[in-house]
Amino acid sequence: MQLKGEQLGAHLARELKPVYLVYGDEPLLVIEAGDAIRAAARKQGFDEREVLTAISGFDWNQLAMAAGNLSLFGGRKLIDLRIPTGKPGREGSAAIQDYCQRCTPDTLLLVTLPALDWKDEKAAWVTALAEAGATLKLNAPPLAELPAWIAGRLQRQGQGADREALVFIAERVEGNLLAAQQEIRKLGLLYPEKQLTLAEVREAVLDVARFDLDSLREALLAGDAARLTRTLDGLRQEGEAAPLVLWAMTEEVRALAQIRSGMEEGQPADMLMRDARVWGPRQAQMKRCLARITRGQAQEALTLAGRIDRVVKGIAGGDVWNEFLRLGLVLATPGKGQTRS
Repeated sequence: MQLKGEQLGAHLARELKPVYLVYGDEPLLVIEAGDAIRAAARKQGFDEREVLTAISGFDWNQLAMAAGNLSLFGGRKLIDLRIPTGKPGREGSAAIQDYCQRCTPDTLLLVTLPALDWKDEKAAWVTALAEAGATLKLNAPPLAELPAWIAGRLQRQGQGADREALVFIAERVEGNLLAAQQEIRKLGLLYPEKQLTLAEVREAVLDVARFDLDSLREALLAGDAARLTRTLDGLRQEGEAAPLVLWAMTEEVRALAQIRSGMEEGQPADMLMRDARVWGPRQAQMKRCLARITRGQAQEALTLAGRIDRVVKGIAGGDVWNEFLRLGLVLATPGKGQTRS
């Protein structure tokens, strides 16, 4: 069984599965989901709890022992299994699958781990956990959905804010939900149970955003000049290596140039994206960008990326971060004379 994060509360109020797998790229959401499951388990009489942390050298026999070592007084036990690497290995995979085949009503297994790639999500031990209970994949909301996420958190503490204030907060906490939650709680302490004004939000909220190369690629394809500027500034301040920034931007520019060129020749965009190895959510981002830019813009961006490569290598002069911004702005301006796709 697979659950979405927003379904967890109603699910726990209705039933309690013998096994839960909680994972994702956002620690705050994973922590909160784990806390909710543990609280629900306590209400159902799982008073005993044993924490197992599967680090290097972990003895996977401990999992079976924890399941068999129940209280003499008839208590029920929650086994809190944490896998920091997200990879239990062959022995761990076998131990987890064996456990799932022997679930009992007196034990509840909660497995928490970081984000999994698509290959790991199809692993036998993940499938066994899903079939024996429920899995929750909890990733951070993208920037476009972050204002709504913030609004929901504010509502929980009896507050509200207009769209402009929500966007202001989102831009300053992007990529850092733990800090976002701290800022939201701070607003709750400063202005309890009221509709917040933009002025109040501006005064209280710190700039705690964190930026990564994925955020940069999203801003580049979206043509969002303001977000691109913030992201590049953030990456520079965080000491991100210029060659890695160039690689991330050039990957998108090459794909855009290749696909736009093929579209000019009448080839279908979906086939061209497969050839350019553009998969998943990135396809939708790429399509929106292709609808906005011309072949000339894509080629200009590709040429500029080549110049930046020479700047990075010290062959050409210039400020590489200014050049990165210039490259982004080439794709941020809507082109004219779009061709059919």
